[in-house]
Amino acid sequence: MIKEKVLQINGLCNQFRIDLIKLLHSIQTGHPGGSLSSAEIITALYSEIMYYNHYDPNNPDRDRFVLSKGHAAPMLYLNLAHNHFFPKEDLKTLRQLGSHLQGHPCAHKTPGIDVSTGPLGLGLSAGLGIALAGRLQRRSYYTYVLLGDGEIQEGGIWEAAMSAVKFQADHLIVFLDHNGVQLDGTNEEIMPMGDICWKFSSFGWNVLTCNGHDVEEIVNAVEKAKKTKNIPTIIVAETVKGKGVSFMDGKNIWHGKAISAVDCELALKELGGALNG
Repeated sequence: MIKEKVLQINGLCNQFRIDLIKLLHSIQTGHPGGSLSSAEIITALYSEIMYYNHYDPNNPDRDRFVLSKGHAAPMLYLNLAHNHFFPKEDLKTLRQLGSHLQGHPCAHKTPGIDVSTGPLGLGLSAGLGIALAGRLQRRSYYTYVLLGDGEIQEGGIWEAAMSAVKFQADHLIVFLDHNGVQLDGTNEEIMPMGDICWKFSSFGWNVLTCNGHDVEEIVNAVEKAKKTKNIPTIIVAETVKGKGVSFMDGKNIWHGKAISAVDCELALKELGGALNG
């Protein structure tokens, strides 16, 4: 990647963090922690990696994205609005009655959403189905899935993991937002998963790792994944829950805590933003 592009995406991520804090403070609901940890992954996908056209959101040859950890929808919506899938003004209606921007993505209402998600553990199966449909239709698109690391405690993830290897789904590329924290505590406290890389490798996956807050590493990992044939790839992206706001970093209480006026001011100061800016 050229340096200018990396700087551009990093700048976008910081702006999205500012916008997210202001937005969730204004509506007093939402999920800041996991949205902040996934900023670079989602933004790199939409700004550098995926093929799509907002003028033709249903183009059959477009790449697909499944936000399996659906509570991180605010970060996805910020990217979709930035890329002209819907007006930025719509963001103010997040999680409001009648809005097309619900707390979890809805494919029936929101332009740019490929799969409705919410119940954790379903997105990998959906992504696998989309990838295999592309093969049957002789299309070359890639399907990207973003999993949460608390989510992979769900049994359905491992059924899909077995199936993806059996069906040689090499156009399925999965990101694991590996921030180590879930709703009620750390992953180790709630349900230890052991060596995640070893687990997926033992299932037959191509396993890559990267710093999930380094755009260049994210893009390079995808490029490596595309060179691997006949097996699916998972990219274990090491991240920090609440990344960018020091008092949120690694704290499970910020999984879904409302942002107070004081916390909003402190967060924006750290991020270089202003409440009315």
